[in-house]
Amino acid sequence: MSVLAATVSAAGAAAALTGTGLEVTDLVGNLSFASRLVRGRDVTVIPEGMRRLAHALTEQPDTMLQTLVETAVELCGADSSALSLERENRTEEAYYRWVAVAGNYSGMYNALFPRHPSGCSVCLERGRPQHVRADPRYFELLGISGAAPVTDGLMFPWQTEEARGTLYILAHEREQAFDPGDLHTMEILADFAAIGVRQLRQQRLLLKQAGLLAEAAMANNLAHNINNPLQSLTNILYLASEGHYGEEGKTVGLAARGDLDRLCAVVKELLSLSCRKEQ
Repeated sequence: MSVLAATVSAAGAAAALTGTGLEVTDLVGNLSFASRLVRGRDVTVIPEGMRRLAHALTEQPDTMLQTLVETAVELCGADSSALSLERENRTEEAYYRWVAVAGNYSGMYNALFPRHPSGCSVCLERGRPQHVRADPRYFELLGISGAAPVTDGLMFPWQTEEARGTLYILAHEREQAFDPGDLHTMEILADFAAIGVRQLRQQRLLLKQAGLLAEAAMANNLAHNINNPLQSLTNILYLASEGHYGEEGKTVGLAARGDLDRLCAVVKELLSLSCRKEQ
């Protein structure tokens, strides 16, 4: 997609938010956000976040995305954090799923959201962090009851080879809960988590490939173990069917040759398959 087309597309998605109670603002050139006072924070915030994600990756890799949002809540002082991903079998009405949620919105785990109106769509189409606010009108429009409004929030596009979506940190009462320091922290943690997911995927692919190689070796060994005595048996039955062991032997040989030919064809295919896997 060209830069012009992407700009037009993002502008259209943003325009579709008018009157929905959802407000998404680009942080690029956002002087209001850039001028927010950066609160003091422990210099170990980012290393601590990376340590938690690394621990999850090595000890319980399936929990890493949940660890990401829980870490975001604690280290950035967010009221809620969520990771929204495009569904594999998505429709316009159920396009995104919250696959990891922490904080006040924890009860919305696995919640589905439409493609439009959606801050996620705007964020992905712009391809950079956004500021977000949402009043009760937005949740009423989605048919979600009891959800606290978003008074201040940051959204980050998040993508790996297999999925893409948006990472959120949200406040439900404070008007200026986050500052440029939180933006920097979350960009680093989100990138680190994406790297971790890619590493996990690569590891699983390597294990799968190793498994295929092991299967190929087993198939090859099995085929040869069957084929060697099978060739001897084939020769004996061939001689029998030709009458070398008398009429009775000929009858047995002729009766067995059909089944034996089919068995030889199966072993031949097995040998061929194992050779293809080894390649």
